Amino acid sequence: MPSAAERTRTLVQSTCSGVLLIPGGEGHRPELLAPEARAVGPEGEIFLLYPAEAPPVRAATHARDDELPVVLELTDVAPVSVPHRIRGRAWITGWLTSLPGVAGPGRTMLRLEVGEARVDDLWGTGEIGTEEFAAASPDPLHTHETELLQHLHTAHGDRLRELTALLGARSASLVPRRDVAPLALDRFGLRVRFSSGPGDCFDARFDFPEPVREISGLRREMHRLFEAARA
Repeated sequence: MPSAAERTRTLVQSTCSGVLLIPGGEGHRPELLAPEARAVGPEGEIFLLYPAEAPPVRAATHARDDELPVVLELTDVAPVSVPHRIRGRAWITGWLTSLPGVAGPGRTMLRLEVGEARVDDLWGTGEIGTEEFAAASPDPLHTHETELLQHLHTAHGDRLRELTALLGARSASLVPRRDVAPLALDRFGLRVRFSSGPGDCFDARFDFPEPVREISGLRREMHRLFEAARA
């Protein structure tokens, strides 16, 4: 399974929503605290792009000693409609500084020096230190996951339902369930959510024999998975 640091790096470098929690920022609308773009630097620092007049920019510019303690909160929502759609959250604490002149006109780049992080997601919970975060890599499929899950959901619902055959003795009771939807996809496998309603659902994980690194390898493993279900 991916480490807590890898899962957190994946969230940071994905398109999931994020807001910067700053001292005195409780009264601001969430959209004013959300960066336009995020990126991770070579030393594990996080770069956040904001409009020049955004509250985090003003706060960082006027911070004492040029370091502002903040929390970057990330919320990961499944890209397809499923019950309990939030897949995970991560909180990254650190110190914020402004990098004037780095971004284009009307924009300011902020640098978040990571102190520690915490993740709570489909895999469980985990604490991450600075060095762990800097050394981790995001899942290699994360840039394609949304598109792939939406394609599976809209075009291959029948194949997903066939996966119940791989669940052993439980499969007979699962077949009548109303909804089967792909929930998450990474280099290790596919997670599917079975549900009869908002209060009656569970997840099943279908692991690949070996982690995949690219789309061609993923196609092969998905084909093998569906063929095994039909067999």
